[in-house]
Amino acid sequence: MKRYAICGVSNRAIKMYIEPMVNLYGDHCRPVGLLDPDPRRFEACRAACPQTRTTPVYGLEEFDLMVAETKPDAIIVAGTDNTHADYIVKALSCGLEVIVEKPMATTSADCRRVMEAERQSKGRVIVAFNYRYMPVHTCIKELLIEERIGRVTAIDLNWSIDTYHGASYFKRWNRLRRMSGGLSVHKSSHHFDLVHWWLGQAPVEVFAYGALHHYGPHGELNPVVREGRHCETCDDKPHCAYYMRWSSRSEASLPPDDHLGTLREGRHVVNYSGYRPDACIFDAEIDIEDTYSAIVQYEGGALLSYSISFSAPYEGYRLAISGTKGRIETTQYLAPARLPYPAPASTIDVIPLFGAKETIYPLRRAGGHGGGDPLLLEDLFLGDDPARNYEIASDARAGAYAVATGEAVWRSVKENRPMRLAELLGGSERSEP
Repeated sequence: MKRYAICGVSNRAIKMYIEPMVNLYGDHCRPVGLLDPDPRRFEACRAACPQTRTTPVYGLEEFDLMVAETKPDAIIVAGTDNTHADYIVKALSCGLEVIVEKPMATTSADCRRVMEAERQSKGRVIVAFNYRYMPVHTCIKELLIEERIGRVTAIDLNWSIDTYHGASYFKRWNRLRRMSGGLSVHKSSHHFDLVHWWLGQAPVEVFAYGALHHYGPHGELNPVVREGRHCETCDDKPHCAYYMRWSSRSEASLPPDDHLGTLREGRHVVNYSGYRPDACIFDAEIDIEDTYSAIVQYEGGALLSYSISFSAPYEGYRLAISGTKGRIETTQYLAPARLPYPAPASTIDVIPLFGAKETIYPLRRAGGHGGGDPLLLEDLFLGDDPARNYEIASDARAGAYAVATGEAVWRSVKENRPMRLAELLGGSERSEP
């Protein structure tokens, strides 16, 4: 029976780890301690998981006490992004295994701290990049392993985040770079990790453009420039296109989304002290970008052309991978329940340079993130799948590459110059994904 202590009792921690631990994997593991700076988070956890009512709880400065009293085998880190690195380093100093939500940290400097702590520890870090586990993504990985298109030369990845999901980042703490690293770190680290894993090549250099086009006080759809609004009590919401897209005049009709787990039936549920996840998306304090276009060069010669918008009519991406013997293409719709038109079937086209196109229909699996979450949890709580013949878990160095690529993107935007990953990570790390 493996014992886990959780640092950061967020909605993600409850839904992704604690609920499955007590409801599905109780024969293999159990939570033995909960740490969070806000006592209301313990109440939210107990309401969602009554089995945790007797689980010991600890405050912000009680990590060492929690470890001494509960004797965990591993730590799960799932609080706000800017807390990840400190908890990882503390856990590694105790020789413990760490499972951390992406991103591993918010800065390359903190990634260096984590990797140094891991080198000096018997513990290890696993970054919970669930996108690797999505059946469509493992299918692409297998096609590349089989060299169906030869050596990869270029990848085009165009990602869209819809107005429901995209706006949610600008309602919450993610809108502050000091807490999230910006969305090129918090969100795009998912995508950079996927490419790193698919290619088996480390990123070397990044050049990017970006801007805040949609949100903040100068957003074109801001009904009136005003500070301090919250969606629940805002008098301007009947004139806010972002709010009314998912609501009517009489009630909110928000689809289920764990990013907004404290909003139920359109009403704010106070599960936090001094914090609300429905701040106005047009506030002036927003200091991150909502649009990026970037080029990433990899050590094996492959190039990534990447773009992302956080205010799009649908959620998903268009992907093309070019190789010396052909091309892989796919378009994926990741939130079909919010799609304003019928979603086409999920397919992958394999197009050789000289031959017939093959269309593949990836397996469908239930569960969050396109079926990736349950498969990730099986690996975390039951051990690696023995039937899989390739590495899929993300380690600390892979986590660092994802963060550093995201940081290089926003720094390139700010400084208008190419950013070398060695400049951010010190140039000494090489990773085999």
